[in-house]
Amino acid sequence: MLNYKQLYYFWNITKAGSITRAAERLHLTPQTISGQLAELERSLGTDLFRRIGRRLELTSAGKLALSHADEIFQIGNELEQSLRHGAGSGEQSFRVGVADAVPKSLAYQLLAPALALAEPVRLICYEDKLERLFAELAIHQLDLVIADRPLPSELGVKGYNHTLGRCTIAFYGVPELAERYRPTFPRSLDGAPFLLPGDKAAVQAPLTRWFNEHQIRPHIIGKFDDGALMKAFGKAGAGIFPAPAILSDEIRGQYGVEVIGYAHEVMVRYYAISIERRLTHPAVVAVTEAAKQSLFIEGDSIR
Repeated sequence: MLNYKQLYYFWNITKAGSITRAAERLHLTPQTISGQLAELERSLGTDLFRRIGRRLELTSAGKLALSHADEIFQIGNELEQSLRHGAGSGEQSFRVGVADAVPKSLAYQLLAPALALAEPVRLICYEDKLERLFAELAIHQLDLVIADRPLPSELGVKGYNHTLGRCTIAFYGVPELAERYRPTFPRSLDGAPFLLPGDKAAVQAPLTRWFNEHQIRPHIIGKFDDGALMKAFGKAGAGIFPAPAILSDEIRGQYGVEVIGYAHEVMVRYYAISIERRLTHPAVVAVTEAAKQSLFIEGDSIR
């Protein structure tokens, strides 16, 4: 039978980044951790790490072991929390995956109604790349995925797309850039310094079409997979950046920027993706209904 204590040591090594740091975290000696890892590898008949100089790198078997260990200790944590709260408390878990392209504040606004239910809900929230979230949804590890694109049919994952709403895109820049490029918007954007979302962002294709339709050739300073990092560069005045108009008040206040103009033809759509065709989980129902009724306005965004 698998030795789960040894697996726990292995899991901690991956999270800490080294045997020494894992030992410090677990208040054990590095020799103890190293010995237990060697025992685990012997019992499994395969190496979980390879040494690259002084650094440990996961083997293919180690990556597989890590994915299962993540699930095992996540479930163990949920069991512990459930027992601590009492088996009869009636509290229901709500496991949500949020795509990393979805703005954090918008994710909060979408999920907040689940926390206001009469029956208590314990929110377990994960942020990751969409492909990994879809994989977790497929094995019922998640109740819901919030994304900026629907579930692709070619993935072969059985799931259903529930549209939450859509909103337009606004362009933001520090006051100096806003003063310069706002007067003749959108023509003024031709040659303007731009910060753009990464190529995998759902908004990338419609934004490119919008530029082409308006014969705009922006000077692209950089592309960012992380929206918060893009806004940080925008705050420093590195360039103009696009973001949902629904968040304009927050973005102006947090980053000291102004709205230069709107690309009303460019819509960002948000989806709640579940394994249920007909939504029954009370928290999922609360999230989808609240988004449709109050957060989004059909065809445009709340500003």
